[in-house]
Amino acid sequence: MTIIKDISIIPFDPKYAKDFASLNVEWLEKYFVVEQLDVELLERCEENIINKGGYIFFAKVEEEIAGTFSLIKVENNIYELGKMAVSPKFQGHKIGQQLLQFCIRFSKDQGWLKLLLYSNRILENAIYIYKKYGFKEIPIEKNPLYKRSNIKMELIL
Repeated sequence: MTIIKDISIIPFDPKYAKDFASLNVEWLEKYFVVEQLDVELLERCEENIINKGGYIFFAKVEEEIAGTFSLIKVENNIYELGKMAVSPKFQGHKIGQQLLQFCIRFSKDQGWLKLLLYSNRILENAIYIYKKYGFKEIPIEKNPLYKRSNIKMELIL
């Protein structure tokens, strides 16, 4: 496994909105189904994430978008790490981990209290990586935002 060192992590730019949507749809369709909330967040990401106090970042390798994630505002100083996806072409190069490291550093720099995330236990590698970076499992709501979610985790910053 080679680590791509020539990666830049850049903030949201409307010209990459389609990349944000397509990377996530590709990932969702591989493992689950695209839910209505996904459609709202992905197709109108600027309106439903950025304009509501959230953030979207991209991993860029040369001129190609290799991965993405969003930070969705839950309440003041609490954000949900969501919509994280890496292009199949770039998987296995630790881009997801580089995005996660950037996410945690960015969140601490903002002075936030904690990050939340929802996932599914079948994504064993992702759960392992989240735990490696300090996320702890917490009780999940009876009716979580996403039907596919069966684990909720938090990272106290």
